[in-house]
Amino acid sequence: MLQVLSGADRAALEPHLERVSFRNGDIIARAGDPADSVCFPLTGIAAVLDTLEDDRRYAVALVGNEGFIGWPVLLGNDRWPHDVVMRAEDGVAMRLRADHLQTAINAQPNIRVVLLRFTGVLMSQMARTIVSSLAHSIERRMARWILLYHDRVRGDEICMTHEEFRLMLGVRRSSVTDALHRLEESQAIRSTRGSLMVRDRDALLELVGDTYGYAEQEYRRLLPASGATDCGKLR
Repeated sequence: MLQVLSGADRAALEPHLERVSFRNGDIIARAGDPADSVCFPLTGIAAVLDTLEDDRRYAVALVGNEGFIGWPVLLGNDRWPHDVVMRAEDGVAMRLRADHLQTAINAQPNIRVVLLRFTGVLMSQMARTIVSSLAHSIERRMARWILLYHDRVRGDEICMTHEEFRLMLGVRRSSVTDALHRLEESQAIRSTRGSLMVRDRDALLELVGDTYGYAEQEYRRLLPASGATDCGKLR
């Protein structure tokens, strides 16, 4: 995400960026806490989770090094609306205090434009998550989430547990197991305890159809200068 910015924009941010590390499973932000900083992931995946009153949590979006965490700051919200958790692998991010971001934006207004463009892309990803959850089979929804993870990890192996799939799909563990078995039978993935290997990305793309791709195309259209992990990579 930082590489999308111009040299002058990055120069306005760089003196205030703080390198921080997160372990897989660490809380990056908690719903209701003050939104007093933003984070630009360099590695790892930030999962955005929404929580219901009975403490059930569901994944609504993923962010990797193509984006940033902290869009509420840009939208005038001083509280985090969601939990954000590091997933799939340990991660490193560059953290920036909200007041330093605002100072940089005052000096370089294009920073806000770039960050808001990504925010719009993220909203598109969330919208497709909603549509897919309403309209599609568990197997198809699982394939979509695997692609979203695959876009943002450094290889073909993804650390994903049954519990993480439950958060993404909102189904029982037995349904997760059944869907994984069907994807394995199609040779699209190989599943092991606590992780899976993407074997045939094209097979996953064929299965998910138009539930995947729109947000990724919008990312490439709106943020074409990116040198980060391609949001919607073709291997």
